Amino acid sequence: MVPDTLPKVSLGHFPTPLEELTRLSDLLDGPRIFIKRDDLSGLAFGGNKVRKLEYLVGDALSRRADTLITAGAVQSNHCRQTAAAAARCGLACELLLGGNEPEVPTGNLLLDKMLGAALHFSDAGRKGEALEGLAASLKSAGRSPYIVPYGGSNAVGGVGFVLAMQELATQLTAHEISVDRVVFASSSGGTHAGLVVGGAVTGFRGKLTGIRIDKEDSRNESYRELLPQLAGQIAELLGISGTFHESLFELNEEYVGEGYGIPGKLEREAISLLARSEGILLDPVYTGRAMAGLLGLIRKGTISATEHVVFWHTGGSPALFAYPPESFL
Repeated sequence: MVPDTLPKVSLGHFPTPLEELTRLSDLLDGPRIFIKRDDLSGLAFGGNKVRKLEYLVGDALSRRADTLITAGAVQSNHCRQTAAAAARCGLACELLLGGNEPEVPTGNLLLDKMLGAALHFSDAGRKGEALEGLAASLKSAGRSPYIVPYGGSNAVGGVGFVLAMQELATQLTAHEISVDRVVFASSSGGTHAGLVVGGAVTGFRGKLTGIRIDKEDSRNESYRELLPQLAGQIAELLGISGTFHESLFELNEEYVGEGYGIPGKLEREAISLLARSEGILLDPVYTGRAMAGLLGLIRKGTISATEHVVFWHTGGSPALFAYPPESFL
């Protein structure tokens, strides 16, 4: 399905495991819950961005780039994985991080430094608002930068999650499991759009439920409008026909709490519950919030006790070490 002309580099350990969370299901009196372990995808503590970076870095190398540049929050999982991909492929990496540099680097920021990335801190924002300016500056210095978009979320990166949905479909078939719903964190759009396109390709009949991680940013176009546009671009790149209407995207916005990177009571409970019942660590920004959403939907009865659900663990556990212990204990 993926054209041979689409460059790719191997960066991760795939397929990632699909495991059943029997103790968590028992504690909740159902439903039957499985977890897709993209936190075990390899490359500097892993995460879902490795799937996108296999195609983004492949594209960068095909264009003879010598530097990857991207943007994110100070504790960005995406930036950490981009820095690791650059190191793996012999490229330089420049990260544009929103906010001020902390006195002591912890969590993902510490790893960024260990991976050799050059760091730039900017109040211009964490979503890549100043990436073009950074690229222009590097070009004037004789470098050949490649812009990896915020979250790796463009058509090239999204291809990785079309294949991820095919990977999941193969695992479900092998284990003779029928799934009613897949639940995941939805933030920059590439994972969500890629899964929807992948669902169309594989004939997935269940629901794809994205748990919104970030509040709407009035400076940008509506996230709900972005998702079908991105899905259409991914499909076009792959030569897949069809239109991806907004109605195909299930996006739950009930669990954004105080906003991006601010864990509250629900996230703390979700992180603690999975750690103590299954020995699996979530992160405070994405998977903690997505799991809080899953728990909330189960307790409200939106997800029934008889359903079979896959929770997609998109990684991010290094960010746990950037928060004070009382955030989780």
